[in-house]
Amino acid sequence: MEFVRIGEKLINVAKIDEIVRRIVKMRSEGLSQQEVAAKLQLDRTFISRLESIGSVRKGGCLGLMAFPVENKEELNALADRYGIEQRLILSDKERWQLVKGGSGIDFFNHAISIIEQFQQCDIVLVFCSAKWNRLAAALLDNEVLTTEIGPSPITGDVYVNPQSVENMLKPFMQDSYGEGKR
Repeated sequence: MEFVRIGEKLINVAKIDEIVRRIVKMRSEGLSQQEVAAKLQLDRTFISRLESIGSVRKGGCLGLMAFPVENKEELNALADRYGIEQRLILSDKERWQLVKGGSGIDFFNHAISIIEQFQQCDIVLVFCSAKWNRLAAALLDNEVLTTEIGPSPITGDVYVNPQSVENMLKPFMQDSYGEGKR
């Protein structure tokens, strides 16, 4: 256990961490701030403030679509860091495996499933060829921000600069005071 002295008080840091984790877990399971506060004998405003401090962004789902890319792991790590829930990040080999992996109807059903998943997002960032960018914008009924990474058809993997992805994401993120980072 980690203890810290603050004036006359001895603070158990592990206990604070445990309570905060319980609050987050209960809230993510659907309990209201008031219900969590009552169960843990806390003020509802305390729970609200904790959520504000930890808030990365307000609003719904963000999506990231990028293919064919050579730095898939780097882009996935960036998506993890920014809490991007929906993603389709493929290398050239993976995208061709997707196409060749089964029958035409299997591919069609998989493509429709991907479209449905991305339609749940409020904003989708797309890093593809111009052709696929236009297709994504036409098929998704949400805000689609596109960046062309090569002329159609792209052959081989393309390096997508993570800084350019991050620059597109920053307007949707918040600092710990609820202000957008610009």
